[in-house]
Amino acid sequence: MTVHALNELLLVCSLVLLVAVAAVRISSRSGLPSLLLYLGIGIALGQDGIFDVKFDNAELTQVIGYAALVVILAEGGLGAKWKEVKPVLPAAAVVSTIGVAISVGITASAAHYLVGLDWRQALIIGAVVSSTDAAAVFSVLRRVPLPPRITGVLEAESGFNDAPVVIMVVALSAVGPVEHWYILVAEIAMELAIGAAIGITVGWLGSLGLRHVALPASGLYPIAVMAIAVSAYAAGAMAHGSGFLAVYLAAMILGNSKLPHWPATRGFADGLGWLAQIGMFVLLGLLVTPHDLVDDFWPA
Repeated sequence: MTVHALNELLLVCSLVLLVAVAAVRISSRSGLPSLLLYLGIGIALGQDGIFDVKFDNAELTQVIGYAALVVILAEGGLGAKWKEVKPVLPAAAVVSTIGVAISVGITASAAHYLVGLDWRQALIIGAVVSSTDAAAVFSVLRRVPLPPRITGVLEAESGFNDAPVVIMVVALSAVGPVEHWYILVAEIAMELAIGAAIGITVGWLGSLGLRHVALPASGLYPIAVMAIAVSAYAAGAMAHGSGFLAVYLAAMILGNSKLPHWPATRGFADGLGWLAQIGMFVLLGLLVTPHDLVDDFWPA
């Protein structure tokens, strides 16, 4: 990439961010979800849109989407109050496991009997759409006042349910016979246990270190907090556990540890969370080619 191309890219990205920031204002006034507006911005930029930008790199979008989701979960965990989450942990655990299974069954049945898909394809679709999107949940909870108990359940569930869904999708997408249900359940339990153990350990060690190590500048604390939370995801994923659960738990422990310069850290994390949401959904919108959706509109 040349310097001239970099200048053009920076200009386009800056303008997109400004439009997305303005869209939040429109969203708050109209009641439309801001994430829907971000998707609309991406579609307007992409093929069949105003600027006809051709972008079809699904692999790059997946990588960026994973990174964005890690940041979003970290920001959500930092803002979660333990006194609100603790009473709803049993409910969140039930919703993120049994609730997901029920959602998968209902959606898969509809896809099989109404659309005519075979059971494996129907179950994959059910697993994909049954997971509560953390980005959407945290975005909605920012501006919709709900009782603390419901807010706690939704936040915790959106952080917990990724592991079961990812394992189901991978198992159902694999070539050959699907594993027995009890093997899937054991794998889900193992990933959750590993992710929880790593997240709690990293969060506790990180909070201990930040409370006892005096950094030379206040601006370093937000960077250190986010780095610790992201490292929990990486460690959890590399250990074949739930990295998403690990980053959420590590961030929640850090957020409830009375760390130095906490207001600056929360502001920094909040800004990164917004940036991650905007980037993720604009890229997803860029992948959409509207004229290709016509045939799939009614089945969807």
